[in-house]
Amino acid sequence: MKNFNNTDTICALATGGGISAIALIRISGDKSIKVVDKIFSKNLTNKESHTVHFGNILEKKNIIDEAVITIFHKNQSFTGEETVEISCHGSQYIQKKILELLINNGIRLANPGEYTMRAFQNGKLDLSQAESIADLIEAESEAAHKTAIQHLRGGFSKKLKLLRQKLIDFASLIELELDF
Repeated sequence: MKNFNNTDTICALATGGGISAIALIRISGDKSIKVVDKIFSKNLTNKESHTVHFGNILEKKNIIDEAVITIFHKNQSFTGEETVEISCHGSQYIQKKILELLINNGIRLANPGEYTMRAFQNGKLDLSQAESIADLIEAESEAAHKTAIQHLRGGFSKKLKLLRQKLIDFASLIELELDF
């Protein structure tokens, strides 16, 4: 596994890389809003979390695409970091151009699994939930899907916590009996 640097602001295509009607580019890290603000036609500074903004992605004064920008503040996003999502048209040229603009402004491409790793490191997911994301993505049947969703929602973690508490209670009873 590659080294993950949690201080970098990262970006990646969140949707498949082919041609589609819509593509989603996700940016996560301290510079997310500041950098996207540089390439977006409307001011994003001091906007509330979970707000959506329509405008143009620009390279200098040239319009690259009309886009919808969604803002998530620190601790209110999947990763627990400041996050911006760019919903743009799914042209491969547009996707590539927006990623280039982000990279040219100091954001690096995310490593595979880095968003999930950051969510885990920032306490947004436990290890079982983080692992269930890959299971959910790869689910090919209803049963696999249901299991992955249950784990993602903390089902397995809740069972482990319950078992842990029972073990602690049991150990306490044994210690109490030994004292007598």
